[in-house]
Amino acid sequence: MFTMPTYEYECKNCSHRFEVFQSMSDKPIKKCPECGKEVRRLVSGGVGVIFKGSGFYVTDKQEKTPAKPASEKKKEKKAEKTVTSNVSGSQSGSAAPPAANE
Repeated sequence: MFTMPTYEYECKNCSHRFEVFQSMSDKPIKKCPECGKEVRRLVSGGVGVIFKGSGFYVTDKQEKTPAKPASEKKKEKKAEKTVTSNVSGSQSGSAAPPAANE
C-alpha cells in the first residue's frame, strides 16, 4: 500500500495554511485557495516511521524459537559425553578422573 505525501502550504498574502495530498512528481501548488495569491510550500517533519511487527517496543513479547524434540536433546547430550570422554581419554599422566555429578 502506497500513501501519497501530505504537503503543507502557506499563503504569502493572507497567511492561510492548508495541506494537500500530492504525488511526489506533482508540481507544487502556486495559488492560495482563499485569495488566489502566491503560496509557498512549507517544510514539515511529516509522519514518523511506522514499525509493523513485533519486537520494536519493550512491552512487546519476543517470538520464541520452537522447542527441540526430546530425541534431538538426547542426541546432543550423547555427543557432548562422547566429546568429553575423548578429551579426558587423551590426557596423559596421573590426572585424577573427572568427578561424577552429584
